[in-house]
Amino acid sequence: MSILFFGGAILVGALFSILSLVFYIFVIVDCAKYESDEGNTKIIWILVILFAAPPLGGIIYYLVRRPERISMLGR
Repeated sequence: MSILFFGGAILVGALFSILSLVFYIFVIVDCAKYESDEGNTKIIWILVILFAAPPLGGIIYYLVRRPERISMLGR
């Protein structure tokens, strides 16, 4: 029974790691392609995404900046 639990935990951990990596790459590409070139905003956001505890930097960008940029494009 414990071997099945251990195998399931490894599978869940691997799936979480893969999804985190995909999200992290998506956020970096989104920022690099669509963030404004005015000033240093693109460079600053990429540095935040890369160096502010990798999952945390991506989540901050996704929740704060991305919706703001999308709403600005819709106007």
